[in-house]
Amino acid sequence: MPLAYSPSRLVGKSERPIDSRLASDLYSRSGASAYGLSLEQFSATLKSIVSRTEELGAAAPAEVASFLSGLKLEELALAHGCASGNQHAWDVFLTKYRESIYQSARSVTRNESVGRELADSLYAELYGLGSGEDRRSKLALYSGRGSLAGWLRMVLAQNFVNQIRAGKRLVSIEEEEEEHGTQFAAAQPSSSPAADSRLAQAADQVLAELAAEERFLLSAYFLDGRKLAEIGRMLGVHESTISRKMEKLLKELRKRVRKELERRGMSRRQAEEALETDVRDLELSVARRLRPPAENSP
Repeated sequence: MPLAYSPSRLVGKSERPIDSRLASDLYSRSGASAYGLSLEQFSATLKSIVSRTEELGAAAPAEVASFLSGLKLEELALAHGCASGNQHAWDVFLTKYRESIYQSARSVTRNESVGRELADSLYAELYGLGSGEDRRSKLALYSGRGSLAGWLRMVLAQNFVNQIRAGKRLVSIEEEEEEHGTQFAAAQPSSSPAADSRLAQAADQVLAELAAEERFLLSAYFLDGRKLAEIGRMLGVHESTISRKMEKLLKELRKRVRKELERRGMSRRQAEEALETDVRDLELSVARRLRPPAENSP
């Protein structure tokens, strides 16, 4: 039985109107009719995507049209056809992505049986959790901005991180020395005065507020000990892209911690001094603070 499918229910923001001729053209190009989606349903999907894309908040109609035309329309139609419960869409989806999902899951977990369990749990989310009017498919969240295969890899990786944080045992991290040195390695800590407790509190607060992608990158690198190239393969991007993201993220974390220290009563100078004194401890603590609570207990 088809799912109760309504893309507009996924977001709370008001939808922006889309030119009817543009919507009709995109609908035709997407092949959505083959998956049982009406023009009205596909238009609602496009409106939902525009509404939750922040950079389009004040965009002119021409910019919105250009953005929508650049989406992966065929993959978008397939994903949302599956979300609506269309059997033909599911047949096509499984033919195209079933094997790659299992391969990605094995790559993420580095374990055959665990990878299969991860892939199987993803299928449940993709098919739709709940029942009746409350049934939801995770595929309804796919926006078509990147490839569907890449989006599926990201969801798999994030689900695995969530499982780790839920209490799965982790192996200890060993520094991985490359031919040209150790990437993002912290120097061995030397004896220093006791750290201000506010530094640890600020770090905890900042790490708790990480976005999903930021948490995944830190967890994959510091918790799982994965190399940048391996993380890049998991996300379908080049190693250099991950390297740039990591560098930017670590610098941004430092800024966020400094601001949190100031919020907790330190002056700008005191915050800078705290970070200078304890920056090595802070870097080494990233992995510990990203572990699930059970992993942090003595």
